[in-house]
Amino acid sequence: MFMRRRRPLLRAAMVGGAGYYAGKRIQEGREEDAYRDARLDELEPHEAAPAPARGISDSSIEQLQKLGQLHDQGVLTDAEFEAQKQKALQGV
Repeated sequence: MFMRRRRPLLRAAMVGGAGYYAGKRIQEGREEDAYRDARLDELEPHEAAPAPARGISDSSIEQLQKLGQLHDQGVLTDAEFEAQKQKALQGV
């Protein structure tokens, strides 16, 4: 009678031990993943923050509007319009 009672206790101890070991291995894997992710974040190059955009002055806006009107009227070709537009924007 003593033998019958001992087997369920051994079985429970084995199942509990196996569960504990499995949980421990899973936690170790999660810690390794977190460590690896942190290292990758450190090693990856970070993009530099973009330079703050400078505002366009009122005179530049007026010049761009005039260029647009001349282009719409056919006075300026596409290439001339683009060249003048770049000059106006670089003068900002």
